[in-house]
Amino acid sequence: MISFDIQQHKEKPIYQALLLGGACAVVSLLLILGNHTTTQAIEDHRTADKLAMLAQVLPQSYYTNDPLNETRELNHQALSAPATLMLAKKDGVVSAAAVQLSIAGWGGIINMIMALRPDGELLGVRIISHTETPGLADKIEMEKSDWITGFDGKSLDNVSEKGWQVKKDGGEFDQFTGATITPRAVVKGVHTGLLMYRRWAESEEGLKTLAGQASQNAENTPEAAS
Repeated sequence: MISFDIQQHKEKPIYQALLLGGACAVVSLLLILGNHTTTQAIEDHRTADKLAMLAQVLPQSYYTNDPLNETRELNHQALSAPATLMLAKKDGVVSAAAVQLSIAGWGGIINMIMALRPDGELLGVRIISHTETPGLADKIEMEKSDWITGFDGKSLDNVSEKGWQVKKDGGEFDQFTGATITPRAVVKGVHTGLLMYRRWAESEEGLKTLAGQASQNAENTPEAAS
């Protein structure tokens, strides 16, 4: 029988090297597993935040898909960064859309999200984050004022180009006493979001994507049913 004396080899460099290498391998594996778990937890948290943000303007009853996986990038010269278009679908058909964008306000960047019907009519607008003046300009928050609900039902079809301004500038939307720049920026952001959505909807991809919506609407008309 061949015997192996571990004690005899402990002092040899190759033994020590193998031992050190094995220990390093175990530590590396534990670090990789820990990092993967942490990364996944962060990603899950971000997804939950995005869904909560979306739910502010678009109830889950509007869709059966995952709008976070149905996104498009939108660009406009009025924005310093691309906006994100999210498509909500029910039974494979576009039932609504959401646009998340950022625009410059008085105190910094205003992040907002808006939801709209496929035809471009606004379902709602909410402010995600901002650094505007507390007590004056923070009335853009739903928790502070219902001003933001003034966009509900608005569209490029029922508000003129001139109307997409605050009343002080000749438009349809109220400004705040002592704070005009902030509501002006939000109105501009909403208008820009609608313009970007319309441009996408009228593009080749948009027309093709929304074609299913038009087909379903046609099937549901009284003429189609008769």
